[in-house]
Amino acid sequence: MVGESMLGLKRVLSAIAFLAMAGAGGGLPATAEPFFQGEQKCVDCHKSEDTVWKATKHSTSFREIHRKPLVKDIITAAGGDANMRRNAVCTTCHFAMTQANATARPAATAGPTCENCHGPSSDWMPLHNDYGGPAAKRETETPAHKTERIQKSIQAGMIRPEMLYDIATNCLSCHGLSRPGVPPETIAKMIDAGHAAGSSFELVSYLEGTVRHRFYPPDVSKNSEMTNAEKSRVFITGHAAALVKGASVAGAVTNLKYVETQKKIETSARAALDAIKGQVPEAAALLAQPTDANARKLVDAISGKDLSAQVGSLMPAKGAYK
Repeated sequence: MVGESMLGLKRVLSAIAFLAMAGAGGGLPATAEPFFQGEQKCVDCHKSEDTVWKATKHSTSFREIHRKPLVKDIITAAGGDANMRRNAVCTTCHFAMTQANATARPAATAGPTCENCHGPSSDWMPLHNDYGGPAAKRETETPAHKTERIQKSIQAGMIRPEMLYDIATNCLSCHGLSRPGVPPETIAKMIDAGHAAGSSFELVSYLEGTVRHRFYPPDVSKNSEMTNAEKSRVFITGHAAALVKGASVAGAVTNLKYVETQKKIETSARAALDAIKGQVPEAAALLAQPTDANARKLVDAISGKDLSAQVGSLMPAKGAYK
């Protein structure tokens, strides 16, 4: 899952490359879009993270979600293929649609996995894996090359772990039931047929819960917990993304259950930002105008700050983690 703004840039760059190849007489590429390669592409370097993923609902849902009693009614409401793993509305959130190569037909091979969060990897993975040449290793990579590698990976569509605002925005596309490309009227019909109307997604409860995969140096064997200061920043970042996402879909779906869910998300987000607006002016600006640009300014403004005194009472208790 790349963030929507990053994906837009990626599509523009891909289109430029597409036209350049055509004009040069080199033939047209099979696809201008990056694609999912599958979780197995990540396992060699990220075994610990993969083990965590295998125990999450994101992984286990692949074996069970299509068997739920309401699925048939929801798919009928969504329209399209009667097989959930081939229905274009369902696959946008519930599966990883992988391809063996750029011309292969996408197939559901797992539940939401690495690329659903960090972006389709066909373009960024070669860059992400290059530490300075065929013989170079992570331990021998120069600081200059690492900086360049990270920037190139991001430009190629990777959402890195530190890009928490983009990750939150990505998560909310599904958890907030506001997926680009799914018409509002289709969402309304699906909810009436029994689909959940979204959820009050809160970033800390997920990133510190079952999906936590923080295997960082110096001890890459330890799945580290966040400090209270880190959690406070993640808490604000998640709510900033939620407020912007909610504003972008306001009024699009009139289904009462959906409206009520979005209102809960907005109320929680505003309470979190209200708690810090006295210390961080960017929070007040975002409350007044919930735009992507204002949210990113807020995230930049809270970098390195400890806001746990302001938002500690609002954050989820450890027993409430997802």
